[in-house]
Amino acid sequence: MRADNTRHILTAARQRTEQTRERAVRTLQQMNAAGQPVTLGSLARQARVSRSWLYTQDDLRGQIGRLRRPPPGPGAVPDRQRASTTSLLRRLEATADRIRRLEEENQQLRDALARALGERRAAEIRGNAHSRDTPGREEPEDHRNVLSQIPRPASSTPSATHLRRSRP
Repeated sequence: MRADNTRHILTAARQRTEQTRERAVRTLQQMNAAGQPVTLGSLARQARVSRSWLYTQDDLRGQIGRLRRPPPGPGAVPDRQRASTTSLLRRLEATADRIRRLEEENQQLRDALARALGERRAAEIRGNAHSRDTPGREEPEDHRNVLSQIPRPASSTPSATHLRRSRP
């Protein structure tokens, strides 16, 4: 009677399966690290395994599905080069801070405009108004410093919100 050699065949098949699996996993990691597009076909070609075998490996198929993306174009960035959550949060905080500063500056400019318009209106009421509204030009001698001569009580200075509400 012949000797039963099936255990040797089974051991060789198990070793070949483990080697194939290790090669596929290693190739998948390398493709992802290099930013290459990961699909079943591309992994099968590079790892030298069959697509049908990859379809039977549920965990590898799941990883491929998560990593699948279109071929890198001008805007594609590999995983290792993508911005981290921390850096995105810092950029968001910096942007929010800049917006806050700009809003404060806008409010200051609105207040300054409201004061200037109020002073101009007061000058018109008192009859001291001048038609010049181009800054930087020399005014006639009798119209200089008109705005600085108008007394400004702190409580009667109009604000930008007051001017907006009082308009029809």
